[in-house]
Amino acid sequence: MAKYSFEFKLKVVHDYLSGQGGTRFLAKKYGFKNSSQIRKWINAYKELGEEGLLRSRKSKNYSVQFKLDAIELYLTTEFSYQEVANLLKMNNPPLIANWLKTYRNLGIDGLSKQKGRPPIMPKKKRNETQPLLPSEQSQLDKLEKENRMLKIENAYLKELRRLRLEDEQKMKESREPFTASEDTFD
Repeated sequence: MAKYSFEFKLKVVHDYLSGQGGTRFLAKKYGFKNSSQIRKWINAYKELGEEGLLRSRKSKNYSVQFKLDAIELYLTTEFSYQEVANLLKMNNPPLIANWLKTYRNLGIDGLSKQKGRPPIMPKKKRNETQPLLPSEQSQLDKLEKENRMLKIENAYLKELRRLRLEDEQKMKESREPFTASEDTFD
C-alpha cells in the first residue's frame, strides 16, 4: 500500500497552489521532516496533472533507445534530472541518474540488461503448438512442395552453369595456338 493516498497528495498540492503556505510550512503542518517530498508532488502535478500524483501499479519498461535519448538530453543541455524527466513525461527523475551511472560504468550493454533473477522454469517450447486446421495444413503442404521444386530448379541451373563454364574453358584451350619450341623440330 502506498504511504500517502492520492487524495492526501492532491490536498497538499492544492493547499500550496491556493496560497495557504509554502513548502516548508506545509511540511511542518503535515508532519514531514523536510519539504522535498511536497516539492516533488507539486512538480509532478504541474507537469503531468493529477496523473502525476497517481501511484503507478506496474513498473514501466523503457527501451534502450529511450534511455540513451534521456542521457544525451541531460549531457548536452544544462537541464537538471528533474527538467529532463519533465520533458520526457517521466515522474521519476532519479531513474535518469541511475541510467547515466550505469551507462558510464557498463556502457550501452548495461542499459539493456534485464533486472531481477532469471526465471527458474524454462519457457514452453515453441514446438508444442496446436494442430493445424485442414486448410492450413493443405496450404503448408503446397508451400513445402513449391519449396522443393524451387530447390530442384536451383540445383539444375547451377549444374547447367557449371557445365557451360567447363565447355567454354575447353573451347578456350582448343583455340589457343600451339606454340612449339624450336627444339621439337630438330
